[in-house]
Amino acid sequence: MKTRKIPQRMCLGCQKSRPKRELIRIVRSPEGVFSIDTTGKKAGRGAYICPNRDCFEAARKSHGLERSFKQTVASSVYERLAQELDSLHGEED
Repeated sequence: MKTRKIPQRMCLGCQKSRPKRELIRIVRSPEGVFSIDTTGKKAGRGAYICPNRDCFEAARKSHGLERSFKQTVASSVYERLAQELDSLHGEED
């Protein structure tokens, strides 16, 4: 049997390449709405981040989302994404 290639993506926070399934996708829809994509199938431009708060804060500090989406991201969007990330993290524990 041929081994399957595992897709790799880079975390915006720690800049490490990891398997795509280990990361959380942040997506900007065609309408410009940012959200966390748990399925990995939502339409729009995506960026990946490790599922921990440290990487999210590092991405925020280094403006990783702005670079990835090529637009400014409001602080209210960061707050909402942080809440979604915390709620996801709470479900896994």
